[in-house]
Amino acid sequence: MAKSLTKIWLGGLKRLIAIQTQHARDSVKRTAARPVRPVGKLSAKLKPVKPATKLRTPAKRDAPRPGARESRVRPRATAWASGSWTRSFHSAPPSPGRLVNHLQYGLYVPTGSVATPMPLVVMLHGCKQSIDEFAEGTRMNLLADRFGFAVAYPEQSKHVHAHRCWHWYDASESAGGGEARAVVSLVDALVAEHGFDGERIYVAGLSAGAGLATLLATHYPDRFAAVAMHSGPAFGEARSGIVAMDVMRRGTRHDPVSLVDDGVDVTAYPGMPAIILQGDADHVVAPVNADQLTLQFLRLNRLIDASGERKAGELREERKAGVVMRDYVRSGRRVVRLCRVQALGHAWSGGDDAIPFHSAKGPDASGLIWEFFKHQRRAARPSVAEGMEAGATSGGA
Repeated sequence: MAKSLTKIWLGGLKRLIAIQTQHARDSVKRTAARPVRPVGKLSAKLKPVKPATKLRTPAKRDAPRPGARESRVRPRATAWASGSWTRSFHSAPPSPGRLVNHLQYGLYVPTGSVATPMPLVVMLHGCKQSIDEFAEGTRMNLLADRFGFAVAYPEQSKHVHAHRCWHWYDASESAGGGEARAVVSLVDALVAEHGFDGERIYVAGLSAGAGLATLLATHYPDRFAAVAMHSGPAFGEARSGIVAMDVMRRGTRHDPVSLVDDGVDVTAYPGMPAIILQGDADHVVAPVNADQLTLQFLRLNRLIDASGERKAGELREERKAGVVMRDYVRSGRRVVRLCRVQALGHAWSGGDDAIPFHSAKGPDASGLIWEFFKHQRRAARPSVAEGMEAGATSGGA
């Protein structure tokens, strides 16, 4: 009986193979029998096929031609441009629960030599993002090539948070405080190794990365000349993951200015130029957070008093093409900028929409951020150990 079943199974398999073989032969015959289309107008539109080239590593990949349409197949050239891309890790100071505190990061340095030390932009990704995706989506490296600055991309470990979220709401050394300290330690190491301009170090972040950028701006104002927060939560109220989610969805329940005064000694704070970007259709971080962040940085820059009343500067507002831009200016210099983009969800404005959490809608956020950053400068401190000590100058144009 077993032999009979085996014969039946083998017979069926042979018939299946024979059918597939015959089908393949018939397909070849039909293709060969098709007439060749005459050369005409259609052929004039066809471009000659270039011979295949060997794919090179991202660090060596050429920059795309101006105006050329990019392939939607990753990795995308705009992530790397024509400079040097290095992935490595930094041994940050130990923190509670982390005897070995390795911070993964990527560093992009444009090609060519410069006469003066190069500025450095620190980019903090959001949840469910890698540094490669953040570089691809924001296209910040293309601007680095054009304007001559380096870009560092610290990366949250999946061992620390399953979705790579920064613990922006917890300033303790075992969570967000330790992460902020690790980023500052990385910045100090990169400045020492590469000779970047310590007076022109900037930090920008998206979502949870924006929250960590706020933590860095408030705890280490001596390290950074300016901060950018895209789709970021308001500062000061959240102390746990549950409250953090509530702030993201509703904004702070307490007065945002009072929260700043509770968490920062405003009279001793040296100020921090800030640009805040937000989509009005964001259902992850409610747009009210951007308004509250704006008030908080107006307070940190002493443009308003503890009651929220303006005490210095002026407001300049511009509306065009679905974008509202509010600049808070002191002595002719821009100190705080709020950019609200209509119909933009929880995504980087003007980014590469083939990458999650980036959208082609709205103005180029990377361009707006660098335009704001490039006018800011702060006297740098030499080491992370000096923490909150300040006494620096800053300004914007």
